[in-house]
Amino acid sequence: MGVFKGLVLKFIHKDFHEVVRRMSAIDTFLFLIVHFVDKLGVWHKLPVILGLLYLATRRHLHQQYSLFNVGKAPPGGVRFNPKDYPYRTPDGKYNDPFDEDAGAQDTFFGRNIHPVDQSETLLKPDPMVVATKLLARKKLIDTGKQFNVIAASWIQFMIHDWMDHLEETNQVELVAPREVASECPLKSFKFFPTKQVPTGVSDIKTGTINIRTPWWDGSVLYGSNAEMLGKVRTFEDGKLKIDDDGLLPHNTDGVAISGDVRNSWAGVSTLQALFIKEHNAVCDALKMEYKDMEDKDLYRHARLVTSAVIAKIHTIDWTVELLKTDTLLAGMRGNWYGLLGKKFKDMFGHVGGEILGGLVGLKKPNNHGVSYSLTEEFTSVYRMHPLLPEEFYFRDVYDDPDENKSPPLNRKVPMSDMIGHKGEETSKKMGFTALLVSMGHQASGALELFNYPLWLRDLIAQDMDGKDRPDHVDLAALEVYRDRERKVARYNDFRRGLFLIPISKWEDLTDNKEAIEVLREVYGDNVEELDILVGLLAEKKIKGFAISETAFVIFLLMASRRLEADTFFTCYFNEGAYTKRGLEWVNKTESLKDVIERHHPEISKKWMNSSSAFSVWDSPPNKPNKVPIYLRIPR
Repeated sequence: MGVFKGLVLKFIHKDFHEVVRRMSAIDTFLFLIVHFVDKLGVWHKLPVILGLLYLATRRHLHQQYSLFNVGKAPPGGVRFNPKDYPYRTPDGKYNDPFDEDAGAQDTFFGRNIHPVDQSETLLKPDPMVVATKLLARKKLIDTGKQFNVIAASWIQFMIHDWMDHLEETNQVELVAPREVASECPLKSFKFFPTKQVPTGVSDIKTGTINIRTPWWDGSVLYGSNAEMLGKVRTFEDGKLKIDDDGLLPHNTDGVAISGDVRNSWAGVSTLQALFIKEHNAVCDALKMEYKDMEDKDLYRHARLVTSAVIAKIHTIDWTVELLKTDTLLAGMRGNWYGLLGKKFKDMFGHVGGEILGGLVGLKKPNNHGVSYSLTEEFTSVYRMHPLLPEEFYFRDVYDDPDENKSPPLNRKVPMSDMIGHKGEETSKKMGFTALLVSMGHQASGALELFNYPLWLRDLIAQDMDGKDRPDHVDLAALEVYRDRERKVARYNDFRRGLFLIPISKWEDLTDNKEAIEVLREVYGDNVEELDILVGLLAEKKIKGFAISETAFVIFLLMASRRLEADTFFTCYFNEGAYTKRGLEWVNKTESLKDVIERHHPEISKKWMNSSSAFSVWDSPPNKPNKVPIYLRIPR
């Protein structure tokens, strides 16, 4: 074994020697294959079936070596009887029978990479310098026809479902250095730092707390605890509250009523309204099928169905548009349906393991020996605010569309009028149809340097109850600070932790000469200081990818984990938990377009030309490809 490892290490980058020494012989061999392909930089150019083999191998390695528990591990043995909880609980508890708290509100964020203490370098380089020189938008860079504002809103819709951090009660202040002060919308700003909580173990001594439920449980609609759930339910026929105009209702303070409305905007609340309609329609269908089913059971089954529809859309629709390649089309559908595909699974059910039958419907959940949570690194790669535009293009839906189903522009609305309480007021004036159609026809921003929305640099933050805080924040600078205070590795160490070859010079990161010049101005020649957010935006992208490869590797691991660790996507993805009618509902829904057509058929018929609701709506439909997906070769 020692001779074998010694021989292998000669062909492996020195930064990975330590982790390879801990690997089994089989994993060492698999690592060698992945590392060899990485050196050539060709995995995304391989025939689809070989690209999938590469991704499956890399995912296996990360499942074994990139999941770290934060906090005390649960005692061994079954902790409760799963039959007592055949539904999603309000706070996320009682999903994993071996750990009743896994995935619950107020549990620790996990880790994909060991934390790196940066208490001595929180201001090096200054976050406001980084934000001003490298992040701030100079001119909008968009994604063309690939991704629209619905797609940008969707990922925020998901973030509100998955994660938020517990904060300290005392504020700290960031002050703009003289060199950039004149260019900063805020010369200084105060905010609440993330609370570091003792874990009670010696390996990772402190951690951060997720105040949302990290399961794919629809908490963006239902809330992350019983109190919030009580506010959104009607307690009649299992339904959720929605206004007569098809948008969210509001309380007496003008705060929207939905599962999570903190730091939100009109795009997210429009999607919340759409999926409240979906939940309520499921309730109607179940009530019609099972006439004696009572309010509580109607709600519980409808929540399971609606949450699964959301997870499915994210997996085989949104992500496919984000990573627009045949390999990822096959991979994401494989996560849900397996290599045998939808037709086989619809006819025969789940057959074989995760490869043949997919992750959904496995006989038992798999957390790979680490209690389920979302991770700090996952949080960091989902910092996607450059997707948001500078202005909202409000369309006239009372006029006829053109030949590509595009309605004329009514006016351009500042994004500052679309956020928070003001955004809710604007939404009411615009109406649901105009909001959704406008979002569908507007391209999102691109995840690039020099493209962070300027209006987010003078932002009104909110408390947990959705009420405005008195202090404005510079979100671009704050996001740089957040990664540092939460001990997320900087870019090169982040890549090392994911078995990706680190950069040695700025030219390894980007071909953009302006970016290289400014990177050198801010960080000098020390590539090790590069912040993860800056690196992810600067990184050369794979053709078809709207995100960096580094971010994608976290996705590769965690997108699968959200499904395979969840009882309700594995052993309880059946008629017993969902009902026969509910399971049919999930199985027949393939896209966001399906949901829109279910509730607003006139919208897609009149205004959507594209195949996916996440691409710009006036783009042409996808051309049919007669070559079987697994036999395709990337162009």
